[in-house]
Amino acid sequence: MMRDSRLHKNIDIPLLVLTYGLALFGVLIIYSVTHGDATPYHKRQLLWIVLGTAGLVAGTLVDYHFYTRFDRYIYGFNLVSLAIVLKFAHGINGAARWINIAGFKFQPSEFAKLCVILTLAIFLTKHHETIREPKTFLLSLLHIGVPMALIFKQPDLGTALVLLAIWAGMVFMAGAKVSHLLILVITGVLLFVTLWHTGKVIKGYQRQRLVTWWEQLADPDANKGGRGYHVSQARVAIGSGGMWGKGLMHSSLVHDGYVPEKQTDFIFTDIGEELGFAGTLTLAVVYGWLLYRGVKVIRAADEDILGKMIATGIVSMLAFHVVENIGMNIGIMPVAGVPLPFISAGGSNMLTLMTCIGLLQSITRNRHQLLF
Repeated sequence: MMRDSRLHKNIDIPLLVLTYGLALFGVLIIYSVTHGDATPYHKRQLLWIVLGTAGLVAGTLVDYHFYTRFDRYIYGFNLVSLAIVLKFAHGINGAARWINIAGFKFQPSEFAKLCVILTLAIFLTKHHETIREPKTFLLSLLHIGVPMALIFKQPDLGTALVLLAIWAGMVFMAGAKVSHLLILVITGVLLFVTLWHTGKVIKGYQRQRLVTWWEQLADPDANKGGRGYHVSQARVAIGSGGMWGKGLMHSSLVHDGYVPEKQTDFIFTDIGEELGFAGTLTLAVVYGWLLYRGVKVIRAADEDILGKMIATGIVSMLAFHVVENIGMNIGIMPVAGVPLPFISAGGSNMLTLMTCIGLLQSITRNRHQLLF
C-alpha cells in the first residue's frame, strides 16, 4: 500500500498538464481554421485524444523494462507493417502511407517512431560498452536503416528524417564517438549528392522542394509565384498577424485556402495569423518547457541506461518535430511533411505521441521503484 502511494506521487504532473494543454489548444486551432468545412476535423481530433489517453495510461502503468522481452517481435512487427503499407496502403496526394481499418486511417510510419525508440534503446542498452567501436556504431545505424528505407519508399522523407534524428540523439547520449558521427555526416552528404545527380532515388517533387527552399533562403522573394508560392503565402500569413493576431476564426489567408494542409503541416501558420507573434512565442515557450521536462527525465534516469535511452529517443523526436515544422512554416527549413506535436490534426501521430508521454511517466515511476 505504501509502495503504491509512492508510485502515484512519482507522476510528472507538469508533463501531463503541458501535454493535454497542447492537445486541447490544437483542437481549438483546428476548429478555428476549418470551421465551415465539411469534415469535422476538431471532433476527430478529440476522439484521437481520448484514444491516445488509453495509450498514455498503458504506457505509464507498464514498466518499461517489460519491453526488453519482446524487442525482436516489436522490430519484426514494425518491418511487417511498413512492408504491408507499401502493398495495400490508401494513397493520398501521391503518397501511399495509410491503411484503412474499420473506417479509420492509420499511418504505420508514425508507429514506427515508437517501435524504433524502444528497440534501439534495448539494442544500445545491450551494447553500451562497445558503442564507441565502429562495428556497434554501424549496427545501430543498420537497425534504423531498414525501417527508414521502407518509409522513404512510401515516399515519406519527413518521417525517415525523424528516425535519423532519433538515432543521432540516442547514439550520442549512449556515448558514441563524435568522430564517427562526423564521418557519417560527411559520407551522408556525399551519398546525397550522388543520388541527387542520378535522379533515381530522390523524387522529382522532393528535389523541387529542396531547390525552392535553398533559393528562398538566399532570396525570400524567389519563386513566390511558382514553386515557392505556398511557403511565401505562409510567411505573409504569419506576418499579417502582427504582434497580437487577427483573433480566433478570423484568419483570411489560411482559412481561405492560400496555404495548403492548413489543419496539419501548416497549422502553425494559422496560429501566427490568428494569435500573432505573442501567440507563436508563447507556443514556443510551452514546447521548450515540454522538452525541459523530458530532459529532466533523461537526467533522473542516468543510472538506468534503458530508461535514459528511451527518454532520449522521445525528446529527440519531439525536438525534431518542433524545429522542422515551425522552421518549414517560416521558410528556414525545407518542407518535409512533419506535423506539429499534439496540435496538427492526425490520429496516428496523436496515438504515438501520447504513448510516448506515457513511457516518460513510466520511467519517472519505475526508476523510483528500484529504490524500494
